[in-house]
Amino acid sequence: MLAIITAGIAPGIAFLSYIYLKDKYESEPIGVVIKTFIIGALLVLPVMMIQYAFSAEHLLQGRLAQAFLLNGLLEEFLKWFIVIYTAYHHVAFSERYDGIVYTAAVSLGFATAENVFYLFAYGIDVALWRALLPVASHGLFGIIMGYYIGRAKFSRNKVKWLSLALFIAVVLHGVYDVFMNFRTLWLYAIVPFMLFLWWYALRKVKQTYKDQENWYKNSGPERPTINGPF
Repeated sequence: MLAIITAGIAPGIAFLSYIYLKDKYESEPIGVVIKTFIIGALLVLPVMMIQYAFSAEHLLQGRLAQAFLLNGLLEEFLKWFIVIYTAYHHVAFSERYDGIVYTAAVSLGFATAENVFYLFAYGIDVALWRALLPVASHGLFGIIMGYYIGRAKFSRNKVKWLSLALFIAVVLHGVYDVFMNFRTLWLYAIVPFMLFLWWYALRKVKQTYKDQENWYKNSGPERPTINGPF
């Protein structure tokens, strides 16, 4: 049991630690990040209950409906909502990169809890596969969503960036699930898609650093004020 729990939580914590330590300017309060991670983990239970209810009633059981609505929209909306509700308006959210940290924390909390349940059901033999695909993909969805949430925080057009944050995460999640459901050719589809996800997420991290550096250069000794509440 200890081996399964360790194998289940290690990838998510390692990935989140990497993202947290990549913050070049002002690290977020670790307590707030841990709280966000735990809330993300707790999201697994209502998601499982909702998905079970739809399955029992034979609703949204087609491949595309499951991929984009029952999995992609449901899971990414709840992550998005939790970040907006718990972190977006928090005083600690003071930089664009903070959107990446908090959204990745929620996403990896969810992925970690899901991973532990999966390993208990199917055994530790699938731990490496789970770390490389489902856990990593949730973390990458979180980075990409967090980039747009960070843009929204310091933009006048908040609705645009917050909407993009949710929309892009849902589409990427849905495409991932569709590829994972390919029978014999799934490996040929998912490998290039995961490479694309890594490239896209790291590109957004790099863009965030660039935007943040320009922000500091233009702000002088004082940071610019945030453009009002959402």
